[in-house]
Amino acid sequence: MNTSLQTVEAPDSLVRLTHLVYALHALGLAIGAFGAASVLGSFLFGWPSIIAVIINYVKRGDVRGTWLESHFTWQIRTFWFALAWAVLVALVSLPLTLILVGIGTWVIGLFLLGVWAIYRIARGWLRLNGHRPMPVA
Repeated sequence: MNTSLQTVEAPDSLVRLTHLVYALHALGLAIGAFGAASVLGSFLFGWPSIIAVIINYVKRGDVRGTWLESHFTWQIRTFWFALAWAVLVALVSLPLTLILVGIGTWVIGLFLLGVWAIYRIARGWLRLNGHRPMPVA
């Protein structure tokens, strides 16, 4: 991504929309942390995060060429990378459940992915508050 494009100003309405997307992702994480679901499960399969990713894709063209583009890329990648890693954890852990080790790898793997998702959303939202782009390669 061209870093010179990341400094182009964005309308306040798009900045507010980006805050909303981070808030939806944070709500998904919080529902998992304080509800019956896991943090990662709620993040990946809960309505707040699914709505957030849909907004990302629908409004992606509107932020293209602004510093908010890096935030949209960050949010989309956080969601899809978390899903990909969750599938990998499941594929590794399921066969191991036959010898009971898989239950531990599954729990630890999903816990670490939940912490990673919280970190990604918090880091992005803090940078958005400072009107700074994300360092997306």
